[in-house]
Amino acid sequence: MAISVVIADDQEMVRTGFRMILESQPDIEVLADVVDGAAALSAVERLRPDVLLLDIRMPEADGLEVTRRLAERAAAHPEYGHKPRIVIVTTFDLDAYVHAALQGGASGFLLKDASPAMLVEAVRAAAAGDALISPAITVRLLRELAPATAAGTTRTLTEPLTEREQDVVRALARGRTNAEIAAELYVSLSTVKTHLANVQAKLDARNRVEIAAWAWESGLAAGGTGGGPAVS
Repeated sequence: MAISVVIADDQEMVRTGFRMILESQPDIEVLADVVDGAAALSAVERLRPDVLLLDIRMPEADGLEVTRRLAERAAAHPEYGHKPRIVIVTTFDLDAYVHAALQGGASGFLLKDASPAMLVEAVRAAAAGDALISPAITVRLLRELAPATAAGTTRTLTEPLTEREQDVVRALARGRTNAEIAAELYVSLSTVKTHLANVQAKLDARNRVEIAAWAWESGLAAGGTGGGPAVS
């Protein structure tokens, strides 16, 4: 089954570019592209996409407002309130937007200068229930948060990470995509995915963002070992 997507952005060039990138993938189908938040809400109700790509600043209702309304609609009417996975794509690199989007239930936050591969990976991650944030944002936020949270870190490894798993996690924490990690470590993409799945299981992490957060908190991202069981 193809991943169904609706794109909401008030710039025609952006919508056209995103549609071309996503429709070039055999497992992704763009159902519609719309120009504002009201149209996005209508398209979700009518088409029930798996993933909704949202701009932050749009007429009628912005991306954060659309995210909030969809969450409220799904909570109020769980029997028919379809809520797609939401990926915010914006030119505005503001931490307040990132926090608001993720707290509202968004599954990803990308800048519009992200690579086509990153856009595709974000859509696939969202459809799979994972979260993906633009690498530059992820690295900055996690670096800022790590000193404050490290002392209270309680996440533990069920077993030590292998040396190769540590390499993969370091690259992930520094903002690399799966494809970039594969190229950097001279391994296949499937090998990277296998290593990340193993790490996720060992950490009992929900997604790659939590893996990256642990890497900064434990010191692994900064060059430490971090591969043994963490101490709570």
